[in-house]
Amino acid sequence: MPVRDNRVIRAVLAIASVLAAHACPAAAQTAVRFALDGPIEGPVAPYLIAEDKGYFQSNGLAVRIETSANALEPITRVASGASQMGVADMNMLMRWRDQNPNGAVRAVFIVYNRPPYAVIARKSRGFAVPKDLEGKRLGAPAMSASGAQWPLFARLAGIDPAKVKVEPVGIAVREPMLAAGQIDAVTAFAFRALVDLKDRGVPADDLLAWRMPEFGLLGYGNAIIVNDKFAADNPQAVTAFLTAFLQGLKDTVANPVAAAAAVVQRNEVAKREVELERLRMALHENIRPPEVQADGYGAIDTARLQAAIDQQALVFRFRSKPTPAQAFDASFLPPADARKVD
Repeated sequence: MPVRDNRVIRAVLAIASVLAAHACPAAAQTAVRFALDGPIEGPVAPYLIAEDKGYFQSNGLAVRIETSANALEPITRVASGASQMGVADMNMLMRWRDQNPNGAVRAVFIVYNRPPYAVIARKSRGFAVPKDLEGKRLGAPAMSASGAQWPLFARLAGIDPAKVKVEPVGIAVREPMLAAGQIDAVTAFAFRALVDLKDRGVPADDLLAWRMPEFGLLGYGNAIIVNDKFAADNPQAVTAFLTAFLQGLKDTVANPVAAAAAVVQRNEVAKREVELERLRMALHENIRPPEVQADGYGAIDTARLQAAIDQQALVFRFRSKPTPAQAFDASFLPPADARKVD
């Protein structure tokens, strides 16, 4: 009888040891609430793939991905500490930090090397060149990254902004209003508006997309951002997040069909073919343009960022114009070899 009891005890202890071994890594994980800059859609697939394949977990992180109502929300949430990390437009972040000098948030990884800012119009409404916007109604959602760049685009494209009626419209009704003719053009991310309008039945050959970088806009687009205190207390966790994201991004590039499926699994109103087209457009135009193909993911070109800041200052009066080092912190980036484009 004592022998049987000892065996039972040893078995119980063995089971407890196994459970403890599995519990320890989870307990040691760093919690990260990550704020997107909008809904779950094709271009956010790399974060979802990193979650689905366990890349965050294997890098010691417990990540919770959350949507946002507009482009400003991730900045304010990360600055307040409500979210530890997020993704937000670089130019909007620089402007916000200038107006909130104590805002504790910084950019650490460029996601959209080429920003997706665009003005979308329809040829059938009499549009051929950007100057045709004069005398027309332009829908520009409040707190949108593309809308904030309208004054600079107008300057670069030779448009008299005083002759354009800018109407604030909700993001949810922007494309429906353009499709219905209630407004003449919109500011939007190209991969959002173009794909949505085609899905609404607007003929592709009737759509014009004036992508702002093609008219000389120099800045970067979305960047991964982090709360300053979190970064100071958990520097290894920030690099771990970027490492996991990179793995998810490379998997997304290798298999965008599977990546689009991960989007649809989390968004019940999304269509797989629509989100796949949106993802492929973002990968080609914004995430992997020629500069990234040559230099790798995530980093900045200091001279380009300085020129971009100077360009923003043409239309936005900075209280204290940031330097590239103040606008972007490269210290958390994974090694250059890891960031090479495969």
